[in-house]
Amino acid sequence: MDDIREILNRLLKKECSVEEAEKLLKANAIEEVGDFAKLDIFRERRTGIVEVIYAENKPAQVIIEIIHSFLKKNRFAIVSRYKEEQKNLIFKEFEKKDGLSIDLNDLAKIMIIKEKSFAFQRKDGKIGIITAGSSDIPVAEEAKVIAESMGCEVLTSYDLGIAGIHRLFTPLSEMIKKGIQVIIVCAGMEGTLPGVVAALVNIPVIGVPISSGYGLGEKGIGALTTMLQSCSPGLLVVNIDNGFGAGASAALIANKIAE
Repeated sequence: MDDIREILNRLLKKECSVEEAEKLLKANAIEEVGDFAKLDIFRERRTGIVEVIYAENKPAQVIIEIIHSFLKKNRFAIVSRYKEEQKNLIFKEFEKKDGLSIDLNDLAKIMIIKEKSFAFQRKDGKIGIITAGSSDIPVAEEAKVIAESMGCEVLTSYDLGIAGIHRLFTPLSEMIKKGIQVIIVCAGMEGTLPGVVAALVNIPVIGVPISSGYGLGEKGIGALTTMLQSCSPGLLVVNIDNGFGAGASAALIANKIAE
């Protein structure tokens, strides 16, 4: 398919009509991979949010073919929530290919396959990410990778939960001094920390309930309920374990503020 810039140049040179250019742009909006995937190749240009290949329940060969398509169009591909078998097969396919590199965050189960010469465009958004406990770090790291791929600088500080509330104030103060525009707070169990942080700062706070906890309110339900019921204004809440959604939303807000 033609690149968007190529189509627009052809239109400017009057090598095609407005109607023909419109058809080509619409055709470019979807890239079909075999019979099993329709990729939103231009999502980042349209919305500012990177397209991510969600690996769960996908056969490894399907993921590999989608990665090839993304590399052809965008020069990078992000794969999230992969299993060990999927990771091994992806590495077997791409690890030794000339001109490619794989950035792996095995804690968050997210990887970036890209051309070695490719770098994400840096913007001026600055985000803070904190967690209540060490069990929350994998989701926090997923949010970090997504925000960085959208051009943001990300500052992190982990294990600051309310069971030792004194640990929170110095790292949070340092983040504010460094000019963060949004802060993501990941917390499981009863999920109190995001509301506490929102009561201390004058920037948007995105709460991420984590699927830890047991008994009544287990698997993140208690944390989600607490965050949704918080009386602290300025607290936004994403779904349980939704690091991708938190990272993308924070990056959109921070980058827009930075403009």
